[in-house]
Amino acid sequence: MGSGGSAMEVFGSPSFAAACLLGGLLLALSLVSIRLPPPLFGVRLPGIRRKRKTPVRVYMDGCFDMMHYGHCNALRQARALGDQLVVGVVSDDEITANKGPPVTPLHERMVMVGAVKWVDEVIPDAPYAITEKFMKKLFTEYNIDYIIHGDDPCLLPDGTDAYALAKKAGRYKQIKRTEGVSSTDIVGRMLLCVRDRPLGGSHNPSSLQRQFSHGHNQKVDDMGSGTGTRISHFLPTSRRIVQFSNGKGPGPDARIIYIDGAFDLFHAGHVEILRLARGLGDFLLVGIHTDQTISATRGAHRPIMNLHERSLSVLACRYVDEVIIGAPWGVSKDMITTFNISLVVHGTVAENMDFLKEESNPYAVPMDMGIYKQLKSPLDITTSTIIKRIVSNHESYQKRNEKKEASERRYYENKSFVAGD
Repeated sequence: MGSGGSAMEVFGSPSFAAACLLGGLLLALSLVSIRLPPPLFGVRLPGIRRKRKTPVRVYMDGCFDMMHYGHCNALRQARALGDQLVVGVVSDDEITANKGPPVTPLHERMVMVGAVKWVDEVIPDAPYAITEKFMKKLFTEYNIDYIIHGDDPCLLPDGTDAYALAKKAGRYKQIKRTEGVSSTDIVGRMLLCVRDRPLGGSHNPSSLQRQFSHGHNQKVDDMGSGTGTRISHFLPTSRRIVQFSNGKGPGPDARIIYIDGAFDLFHAGHVEILRLARGLGDFLLVGIHTDQTISATRGAHRPIMNLHERSLSVLACRYVDEVIIGAPWGVSKDMITTFNISLVVHGTVAENMDFLKEESNPYAVPMDMGIYKQLKSPLDITTSTIIKRIVSNHESYQKRNEKKEASERRYYENKSFVAGD
């Protein structure tokens, strides 16, 4: 009885109760530390934040006329600010009313924007200015979280900010404008290239075009007109190429398709032939010819865009997996072996199709090997087509460029550093 009473005293003592409580707490903590799964599913635990189920959708609009790598880089930056990028393409009528006639019609611009690998959805006939009605539609029907634009000002004809309402609503985000290129700049290169000059004049169109294509950082006076055409001051960096690249090669058993060309003034015709080529295999390798090769085959005034500019435009296309920057004119056996090329293709619409009749046929080797295929081009558009559009409406584009060049000059003069790109 004595020993039993002693045990009862111990078990009933306050110190024993405290010890049991402490032991229970230690046991609970040990169970938490090994992170056992909760026994109940579908129960929201207090104090735990749930991840957002709906993706962040961002919107960016633009004319995307004479679409170039600067447009593509803007779309890349916009996409990085959300999970899904919706792009509005301004209508032909709106562009004409606010800027002057577009070089490329809406259906071609839609093809170009839709082919950019960072774009998830495209809205045709978007308004030039973000009105209250359209902004409400973006927020309610398209579930847009933020409206994006570059750091360069976008002013309406009356001088007001086209994105004022989005900024006031607190739903606006800014990205960095891509240096060294604009549609105005590219149209200026073509105008300079084709403009009639008196014999014995101080400037030669071909030599001036070579300056454009090689990116000399200077301005050339336009025969005393009082306006200057900006020379390309694109500064290629390895980082930009990495940003545009897919970053992965073909698998060991991949069927690799090869297509080459100048891809100057990258347009809807290029996009559509690349789409067809990619559909024939698992990996599309695109060869971009050098400036010197293009000049030798298409004239001293070509290309309009230099090698690095053309390479970035092609890299931004969702159908392209990799590019050869400065590809040789002829496709050799060594090249086919090196890149494990399964099929070499070429479209039926090109600047010069006479190579098939010449002794220096660049595709002679793949033809002999039985791995050459000609694809019917979906669109009858070439770089010359784009240049002819400029020439046929020369005066309108000259006036449009004079106005735009003035605003671009002010932008570069007042430009300050903007983080990110």
